Amino acid sequence: MFIKSEFDIQFHLPEATPMLAMLRVHPTLEPLLTTGDELKVEHIDNEATTGLAVSEYLDVFGNRCSRFAAPAGTIRLSGCNMITIEAEPDPQPFEAQQAPVEQLPSEVLQFLLASRYCQVDLFGGVAQDLFGYTLPGWQRVAAIRDWVHWKVAFNYQTARSTKTAMDVFTERVGVCRDFQHLAITLTRCMNIPARYVMGQLGDIRIPYTGPGDFHAWYQVWLDGRWWNVDARHNQPRAGRILMATGRDAADVAITTSFGRADLKHFYVESNELDEQGNLVPLPGGRPAKSVRPEV
Repeated sequence: MFIKSEFDIQFHLPEATPMLAMLRVHPTLEPLLTTGDELKVEHIDNEATTGLAVSEYLDVFGNRCSRFAAPAGTIRLSGCNMITIEAEPDPQPFEAQQAPVEQLPSEVLQFLLASRYCQVDLFGGVAQDLFGYTLPGWQRVAAIRDWVHWKVAFNYQTARSTKTAMDVFTERVGVCRDFQHLAITLTRCMNIPARYVMGQLGDIRIPYTGPGDFHAWYQVWLDGRWWNVDARHNQPRAGRILMATGRDAADVAITTSFGRADLKHFYVESNELDEQGNLVPLPGGRPAKSVRPEV
């Protein structure tokens, strides 16, 4: 399938501020791009728009990161790309096996450990009480995913940057990243490596759900590979565009500012196109254009 993704994010900076961004597709997907994948960073001063220099590097997790020095005022980060990916929804590996820890590759061991938002050290007893009866492997992964999906309510108004897995477990409400942090933590407690994923997941072959956004999900290591899991949506979905992976959200922030940066505008869309470049209709239709209101 053909997926077109685009974004336009704007900040007001009271003073000159260095910034980082993770807004390009993951390097492993670059061969699938059918267009460029440039991040455009601009300074807007009344009617004048000036492009800013952007440099790039790969972080310790292999994510493509962009860095730039932004002057005071309005800053726009924008981009657009097209990619060709498999049309099938997320595979469900019902027979996938869990490897003993001593047989895991060294590079995945870090995804068993506690991290900023995933307090594995606090959940050992809880995880054993809830999921100790499950069979190792995909059944255990699915049981954790289902439990988090049904026990946590989704509410944008409850989002906060400091919310940890323990906060989510206690409050039972959050946004997509919170669902995944709790599921990742419980999964790691059962000795299954789990890593956090940030990317795009538009309304692809499902009814329209509202203005677009970036999305978080997670991946588990079974049978020698990573598998997509999503405790927020809890259903196989097509059209996931991987952008970055890490231990938790602290490793894959969409933007990081080393100073104050006030969000003023946020537009993200990821849609399926047909071979002629037209939007593929959704069940029930879609509005002509969706954009989150000015902040």
